[in-house]
Amino acid sequence: MRKSDILTAGVYDIAVALALLTRLPLPHLPAAALADQARSAWAWPLAGLAVAAPACLLGALAIGAGLPATISAGLVLVTQAMLSGAMHEDGLADSADGLWGGMTRERRLEIMRDSRIGSYGVLALILSAGLRWAALTGLIAAGAWGAVLAAAVLSRAGMPALMAALPHARTDGLSHGVGRPGPGPVRGAVALAVALALVCTGWSALAAALCAALAVICVGMQARAQLGGQTGDILGAAQQIAEIAALLALLAGVSGA
Repeated sequence: MRKSDILTAGVYDIAVALALLTRLPLPHLPAAALADQARSAWAWPLAGLAVAAPACLLGALAIGAGLPATISAGLVLVTQAMLSGAMHEDGLADSADGLWGGMTRERRLEIMRDSRIGSYGVLALILSAGLRWAALTGLIAAGAWGAVLAAAVLSRAGMPALMAALPHARTDGLSHGVGRPGPGPVRGAVALAVALALVCTGWSALAAALCAALAVICVGMQARAQLGGQTGDILGAAQQIAEIAALLALLAGVSGA
């Protein structure tokens, strides 16, 4: 493959990653670019960067205007949810309802497909938003904006790994439609996320990456035990829990410095 072809494929992969994981306005993509969406998995950490960078900019403007770190953190959360379409939060809520609300695999998958939210989903969203808000407040108060970016990219590197490690629990749905990435895109996503996190936060990124990986492994073990595989909702839940783990690890590093 010529260098120009590789460059074109890389650009298309990034565009597909942004189309899958964000609500950013993008130009129309050709059918060829969407034919193998799993190939774009290496670029998913860049989607995290595309979501977190504008959120950090707005948060920094709020701090510059004299608003407290708590308000800035809230604005970061709102912006991230808007730019991502809250798809990961939706996955977390559906996963919580299904995994803990159903007694059989079939019933759990049925609950997860239901658009209505139950008590487990509500509780999961409250706890997730609360933990992220508190962690972001501490990081922003310390001026650790790079940590916010690092958590966003690291948490999205675990999704391709989970897709490759577990079979599809359904024969339809978003995850099934995207497909399962091969070893190359998975390694690319992890390497890219760690490299970006190192640039953003230095060596503390390694502890955050480890915590995020452990969070994804725990979600994967639960999904395998109760569903026999992964779904788009499970991937969203993994991203949210991994982001919490990374944020808390980075906050611990900042607080202990």
